[in-house]
Amino acid sequence: MDTLFSQEESERALRNAPLAVRMRPTSLDEYVGQEQAVGEGSWLRSAIEHDVLSSVILYGPAGTGKTTLAHIIAAHTRSEFVEVSAVTGTVKDLRAVIEDARRRLMAYDRRTILFIDEIHRFNRSQQDALLHAVENRTVIMVGATTENPYFEVNAALLSRARVVELQPLTDADIAVLVRRALTSPKGFDGRFSATDEVVGAICTLAAGDARSALTSLELASEIALTRPDTEGAPAPREGEPIAITLEDVKTANPRRGLPYDKDGDMHYDIISAFIKSMRGSDPDAAVYWLARMIDAGEDPRFIARRILIAASEDIGNADPQAIQVAAAAFKAAEVIGYPECRINLAQAAIYNALAPKSNACEAAIDAALADVRSSGMRAVPKHLRDRHRPGSETYGDYLYPHDYPEGWVDQRYLPEGLERGAFWKPAGRGWEEWRFEQGQQH
Repeated sequence: MDTLFSQEESERALRNAPLAVRMRPTSLDEYVGQEQAVGEGSWLRSAIEHDVLSSVILYGPAGTGKTTLAHIIAAHTRSEFVEVSAVTGTVKDLRAVIEDARRRLMAYDRRTILFIDEIHRFNRSQQDALLHAVENRTVIMVGATTENPYFEVNAALLSRARVVELQPLTDADIAVLVRRALTSPKGFDGRFSATDEVVGAICTLAAGDARSALTSLELASEIALTRPDTEGAPAPREGEPIAITLEDVKTANPRRGLPYDKDGDMHYDIISAFIKSMRGSDPDAAVYWLARMIDAGEDPRFIARRILIAASEDIGNADPQAIQVAAAAFKAAEVIGYPECRINLAQAAIYNALAPKSNACEAAIDAALADVRSSGMRAVPKHLRDRHRPGSETYGDYLYPHDYPEGWVDQRYLPEGLERGAFWKPAGRGWEEWRFEQGQQH
């Protein structure tokens, strides 16, 4: 039970906390965004409002409200709410929490909600220690993670929890939070003001991260409070808000990198978008996603490998030069490195995007492999066999193409049971289509 003294200490700590902490919503009515997860009629909202929550894993990028939801659950539940750090918590700590929860349940019929932030940081033994307690509901687990739980969380533990995915907040959602912080007694209480343009700049820089937006606002307010009066304008009158300017926001964010975790979903989403943009013949999109990777410090060789793969997978012999351009870009990435190799990568990515497309090479080798693995060993036609063995004189004549005026002669090269066109089919574009049409004349 909180005493008057402990309550006063908590209030003092909150007054000195960062703006993002002070403005953390305490109810679902204050919670902004995530309609698909906690909107009216959603499972999670109903479970929180009726205090019947079962184990859940909240999955989404930083600043989307996972920890805030956990605090709302804590404020609304009649259960004991316990938080364990996935970074510093040990198996021994977990077992102690679980034992306390078991005693609480047996003695007082009181449930325990166990919140684990960054649950993906738990190792296998820590996750295994939770498994039985979650299964028999000794604890109700609320996990939060920025990493895909289907890859990072024990499958047995995952099967006993419901995954709720949170999306990056929209600029409109973040604008609500910024304006609320400017006016709320928990925030700036009207001491600062910001135009729509300034709020819009904060939203853009936040890139869907509410915590980042409120941190930017707080830093900009400190800059606004202390900046020199370079234009000689009079200071605001007593009681008038101090205007936060666009320059204050820019100064507070000299270099704001966009989210990009080399081991997480964002990494795979962006490289996927890059490959699909080249395949889709959109040079602007290809160079944009390339820029996102370069800006995040992605290994240029990794990018060059994807360009090289695409040159065969999506272009192939529709433009045989694509693989040469891609190979040169890969070599440049190895030898030159950043920052100059960004130009080589851009040239190769744009070339791939502009080149005629064909996946005939990939389709041909995959079809041939499928036949090899399913049809058994087809015999080599006798006239194609090696002649350096006894009895080879009975194999029949091999027709040497260079003995013929066009360098081509009609003879079988495929095993019996397969005919031309069984595997390779031109896409109808570029060099390979022209070459196919030439071949049809024979």
